[in-house]
Amino acid sequence: MPVSPRAVVYCEGLFGEPDGKTANGLVRSSESYEIVAVIDSTRAGQDAGALLDGVANAVPVLASLAEVVDRLPSAPDVLIVGMAPASGMLSPADRLVLLDGISRGLDIVNGLHEFLGDDAEFAAAALIAGVTITDVRRPKPTKDLRLFTGRIAEVTCPRIAVLGTDGAIGKRTTTTLLVQALNARGVRAVMVGTGQTALIQGARYGVALDATVPQFCSGEVEGQVLDAFENESPDVIVIEGQGALSHPAYLTSAYILRGSRPQAVIVQHAPARAVLDDFPAIAMPSVASEIALIEAFAETRVIGVTVNHENLSDSQLGDAIDQLELDLGIPATDPLTRHLDELVGMVLLAFPALAAIAVPLAAAN
Repeated sequence: MPVSPRAVVYCEGLFGEPDGKTANGLVRSSESYEIVAVIDSTRAGQDAGALLDGVANAVPVLASLAEVVDRLPSAPDVLIVGMAPASGMLSPADRLVLLDGISRGLDIVNGLHEFLGDDAEFAAAALIAGVTITDVRRPKPTKDLRLFTGRIAEVTCPRIAVLGTDGAIGKRTTTTLLVQALNARGVRAVMVGTGQTALIQGARYGVALDATVPQFCSGEVEGQVLDAFENESPDVIVIEGQGALSHPAYLTSAYILRGSRPQAVIVQHAPARAVLDDFPAIAMPSVASEIALIEAFAETRVIGVTVNHENLSDSQLGDAIDQLELDLGIPATDPLTRHLDELVGMVLLAFPALAAIAVPLAAAN
């Protein structure tokens, strides 16, 4: 097996927070890189897995790149920008850290809207050091972008989109866990990513949707789903959501619904979140209103709700799950703290043909 590059993730002041979602996702799952450390001086000295999910994973959170180089038995190969602030831009202090990484011979992987390969200072530093800069959100040339064709109708397996009531709320994490859990039960599931973090993690099929020319967004989603279907012959395709259909700042959910035309949707919600992330003047929508909007906008149905447990005790989380199921009449669970079979159960209940091929839970374990 090829050895994955060793990567340190830079996430100063934001690890474990919504705007640190790229770092959070990479610590939880990465097929492309071996994550060896996280840089965040405000949380230094902790174990990254324990901080995120209460389960240690031996990935340390360190205060600086210098400490990473001093502490680790061998130097990393890659420095990944692990923040995803609303501005999509680096601060002057962030620039210095990344330039230091380049001077130490580290390749840079950047998921922000600011393309470092086009920055004269970064380009010159990379050339001198002999390293690469990968701007993940850089769109394909226009000639390579795809318009919507309607060929999505040729995809005969179920398509499930994981949407949400806000950005940075856990949609990608739920999508990843659902795909892994379905495959563990013998249901061949494939993920289609729609954001920079999924692409950095190693999603085989995906597009950075918020960096794509709007005219091509639906077509790019459709094209990725078609590629996944034709290349993998899956039993089900799960599409990562972006933003929220109700969100005033984002249109990406609309393109996902139009391009993938999912037969079912799972909605991710944070019951304790009072206002939209990065938009403190705007109240969070209710799950019921988001479901109504999704089902009015697209020919689909919401089959379950997944809960983000931020700022909830375990008892509060249990109450929230019970209340959602009572109010909405559909299953609800938290994929990070409850057994993943509850998440899989949403899908098997909605699609009996998948239930017929799923390996029984006892056999899967």
